[in-house]
Amino acid sequence: MNGMSGSSQAAPAPSPSAFFQHHRRHHGGMMHMTFFWGKNTEVLFEGWPGTSLTMYWVCLASIFAFSALSEWISRCGVMKAGPASFGGGLIQTVVYTARAGLSYLIMLAVMSFNGGVFLAAMAGFGLGFMVFGSRSFKDTGSNNNHTEVQSHC
Repeated sequence: MNGMSGSSQAAPAPSPSAFFQHHRRHHGGMMHMTFFWGKNTEVLFEGWPGTSLTMYWVCLASIFAFSALSEWISRCGVMKAGPASFGGGLIQTVVYTARAGLSYLIMLAVMSFNGGVFLAAMAGFGLGFMVFGSRSFKDTGSNNNHTEVQSHC
C-alpha cells in the first residue's frame, strides 16, 4: 500500500536522558541543580562571565548593583500614590514594569546556583533596603515609628 508494510514500526520515542546528553555535548555539561562555589559559571547569558576571575567579580558587582537598584525603585517616590492622572499612572506602570523585569533577571541569575551570585543578590537587596527602606538613613519623626516593608510576592 504505497510503500507501507505491516512490518514497519514507528521510531521509538527518545529517552529522557537524550536531551541532557545533547545539552552536555553542546554546552560542556549539565546545569547545576545545587549550590556550588567557583568562578566558572554562566549567569544570564551563554559564556558570561566565563572563566575569568575579573569577569566573575564584574558579574557579582552587577548582580549586587541591580539588587540594590530594585530596592530603590520599589521605594522611590514615583511608586507612591498621588492624584489620579493618566500621565502619572503611565509613569508608575513603566517604573513598576522595569522593577518587575529587573527582579526577574535577578531571580534568573540566582538560578545559576552559584553561591557567590546568591550572596551578591542578597547583599544588594539587604543594603538597598537598609539605605532606601529602613530608618537607618532617614528621620521618621516622632509620629511614625515603624518601617513599612513591602512584599513583592
